Amino acid sequence: MQLAQFINRPADLVQALEALGLRSGKQEYAEILLEELTGMTVLVAQKFTNDRTADGMLEAFYLTLGCVSLAINQAKIPDSAEAKLAFLQQHGAEYVFQRGFRQIKELSSLPYVAFVSEFDQDAFVQQRNVKALFYEICRADPNVSWSGGDTYSREWQDRLRNQVVVECAKWLRKNHFNGPIVDTDLDAHAVITLAIMFALYGDGRIVARTGQKEIESLIKRVRLNKPDVDVAWELFLSRIPEQFQALIRERMAEYQPTIIKKILSRASVKAVVTEIQDCYASSEVEIEYP
Repeated sequence: MQLAQFINRPADLVQALEALGLRSGKQEYAEILLEELTGMTVLVAQKFTNDRTADGMLEAFYLTLGCVSLAINQAKIPDSAEAKLAFLQQHGAEYVFQRGFRQIKELSSLPYVAFVSEFDQDAFVQQRNVKALFYEICRADPNVSWSGGDTYSREWQDRLRNQVVVECAKWLRKNHFNGPIVDTDLDAHAVITLAIMFALYGDGRIVARTGQKEIESLIKRVRLNKPDVDVAWELFLSRIPEQFQALIRERMAEYQPTIIKKILSRASVKAVVTEIQDCYASSEVEIEYP
C-alpha cells in the first residue's frame, strides 16, 4: 500500500523570513520588518484577541502571521521564498497585512449558502462573520504546516457559485409571471427549482413562488398532456439571461431523472407535493392547507 505523501508547507511569511535569513546585510530590513509585524500584532490583539494576556498576544501573532501570508499567497507571483520576500519588501508588511484582511472582508461579503435573510445586513452579524473567517483562514502557527491559502481559494470559488445562484433567483423573482416578488428572505435553490418545474407548462411563464394547490394542478396537467420536456425547457431558457443559463441547464439535468420523473409518473400527487415541499421548494411554497 502506498502512503499519501505529506507536504509540510510553512506559512508564506515564514518562507519569506527563511529567505531573508539566508541573505547577507539583512539587519536593517529585518529590524524594520520586526517593528511592522509587532505593531500589527498589537493592533490585532486589541481588536480581536486580548492585549493584556500572553495567550491573547500569541493568538494575535498567529493571526497576523496568517493574514500577511494570505496576501502573499494570493498575489500572482512565483511560488518561491525569494519571490515572496521580494513582494513583502516591495509593498511593506503593513500594506500586505491590510491587503490580506481586505480579502477576508471581500470573501465574507459573498454568500456562504444560497439563502438570503434580513439578518445578513445586520452590522453585528457581518462583523461576526468577518471575525470567524479571519480565525478560520488566517490563524497560522510558524511551526505547523499552513493551508489557509488553499482554504481561501476553495471558499472563494464556492461562494462565487452561491452568488450566481442567488442572483439567478433574484432575477426569477423580479420576472415572476404576475409581478415581482418582494421579500427579504430568499431560498435561491428553491426559487430555481420551482421555476424549472413550472416551465413544464411550456408557455414560457416564469414562476418563482407558488402554493400547494398550484403544484397539484401542475402535476395533474402535465400528466394529462404529457409535454415534451426538452421543448418546454428550451422555451423557458430562451427567456433567461445568458449568465444564468449554464446553472439552469445543470439543474435541469439534475432534476429530470429525479423529481421531474416523479411529477410525470403515477406516484401519488400528495406524496409528490410533500416531497417538493420538504426537499426542493421549502419556504418558497405558500402553505394553503395542512
